[in-house]
Amino acid sequence: MVVLDGTVVNIALPYAKHDLNISDANQQWLITAYALAFGALLLFGGRIADLWGRRRALMIGLVGFAFASALGGAAVNEAMLFGARALQGAFGALLAPAALSLLTVMFTTPKERARAFGIFGAIAGGGAAVGLLLGGLLTQVLDWRWTMYINVVFAAVALAGAIMEIKEPPRDHDHVVKLDILGVILAGAGLAAVVYGFSRASETSWTDTGTVASLVSAVVLLALFVAWQTRSSYPLLPLRVITDRARGGAYLAVGLSVIAMFGSFLYLTLYMQTVHHYSPLSAGVAFLPMVLGMLIGSTQIAARLITRVPPRNLLVPGALLAACGMLLFTQISADSTRYWSVIFPALLMLGMGMGTVFMTAMNLATFGVEPHDAGVASAMVNTSQQVGGAIGTALLNTLAANAATAYITSNKGSVRGPDDVAHMQALALVHGESVGFYVAAGILAAVAVITGLLINVRRPIGTPNEPTDAAPAPA
Repeated sequence: MVVLDGTVVNIALPYAKHDLNISDANQQWLITAYALAFGALLLFGGRIADLWGRRRALMIGLVGFAFASALGGAAVNEAMLFGARALQGAFGALLAPAALSLLTVMFTTPKERARAFGIFGAIAGGGAAVGLLLGGLLTQVLDWRWTMYINVVFAAVALAGAIMEIKEPPRDHDHVVKLDILGVILAGAGLAAVVYGFSRASETSWTDTGTVASLVSAVVLLALFVAWQTRSSYPLLPLRVITDRARGGAYLAVGLSVIAMFGSFLYLTLYMQTVHHYSPLSAGVAFLPMVLGMLIGSTQIAARLITRVPPRNLLVPGALLAACGMLLFTQISADSTRYWSVIFPALLMLGMGMGTVFMTAMNLATFGVEPHDAGVASAMVNTSQQVGGAIGTALLNTLAANAATAYITSNKGSVRGPDDVAHMQALALVHGESVGFYVAAGILAAVAVITGLLINVRRPIGTPNEPTDAAPAPA
């Protein structure tokens, strides 16, 4: 529900814009309001889950998310809709780390943990693609408001499951966890500035005053946050969580992979709907091979092998397979969809590779964490995803737009009439996206290199003697 909501409203945006008279200048807030609140509050939500108990945090998050979704579905103006989206993001920031940390503390045997994280990795990776499909289906068959109302159904089912099935292990009351208020403020403001800066860059430009100010503020605030965490008695994010070499590599793998993957979602949606005039529903259905690939990679490859081979032996091949899928995307054409020869196999390869990477990285990122740090360690996984999504959308969109502009400039002499103009625009879009796909493939290749160098766990996860957090400092 949380990952899906990052994309489910994308296809509904034009309809909501028309219905509520949302201006062009304000339309991006339907996406940005959710992303800002979610990204800014993730670490806070993770620590709250550690303080309150993960089951309680999950249930509160579900009820709040359902309420915010119902409020958004019933919106009568843009302010009400944007406020509901921000509220969704806030409760999502409580919900996401609570869910992942529950998996961490409830599934402790290697085989159970592998199966649980396999399913979770498939959902976390494929949720964005399913959001595009569901958004198209609900918008085309029912109404854009159902992209919000549907969450009430999801939340009700999940809440019933939480009440009846979840039995959280007892918490360690010997370890005191207190809330780091200054850390919450610095981290929240810094992460919000990161997400807003990159979102603004995708809407305006990298040299825009607001973009530059946001990104500079983000660097300053996050540097202050790190400095404060070394001095705080009860840090919001204990640095031992991220300075562990293998765990840090896992967070990097998630963040960089999402940068590449979100770029591909953006490109393919534009390619299918703008160049080849797919309906919203058809565009959503076209992404199904990626969801299938995610399921195979997470539940059939990574989940079966993670207890048999070291994690590096899954992360490196997974990233390389995804990079090959991304390279295949560069063969798209303005004259033919090439769906079965290019898009279908590329989506399947990308899904299988990303499913393997996500499942393995998420498992490794939360493995060996002390129970009282499980919530904030899980929040770091979601933070890596959220920041990666913001960077990927802005960076790859800018690269593609610049390449398309350069293509038009260098070929404008061949334009003779209106038909030539339309064809030239399609060619330019495809050229720009192909450049972006090459960059995304390079990012995924970098994931393979980084994980190969950083992930130093030599045994399968779940066998004795894996490295865990460093011993706590003396009191």
